[in-house]
Amino acid sequence: MISLYASQLRVSLKTGIDMINITDNIDSLVTESKIQTGTAALTVIGSTGSITTIEYEPGVISDLKRAINKMAPPGEPYEHEKAWHDGNGHSHVQAAIIGPSISIPVRNGGISLGTWQQLVVINHDNRPRERTIKLSIIGDG
Repeated sequence: MISLYASQLRVSLKTGIDMINITDNIDSLVTESKIQTGTAALTVIGSTGSITTIEYEPGVISDLKRAINKMAPPGEPYEHEKAWHDGNGHSHVQAAIIGPSISIPVRNGGISLGTWQQLVVINHDNRPRERTIKLSIIGDG
């Protein structure tokens, strides 16, 4: 029988670029759902946050931060800032490049990721943010 489960997770992040590993949190929610096989869809709410997978270790974290800042560097002129004067034009562009959502397979009642693959939420904003991650799982329960 196909089941649907919905939940959310809230995390606090420092001024961007800041990221947090949410792998264990999401795996716990998948276990709680009792869904054995299906798909977990995650979306971070807000236009200056993103979600992706990386090997969550200091070297890759540093490399990813550097790459994100090269793609959309702070301090450049952004049209967004001409309208809003909030200094976070780069934050919106960075978040859009990475994206606000991801789908992960659910197998044997847990998320199915590689050994060195973790789920991370990223704050790109120029101030600390509390981010909400919405989770929807569909599959066989």
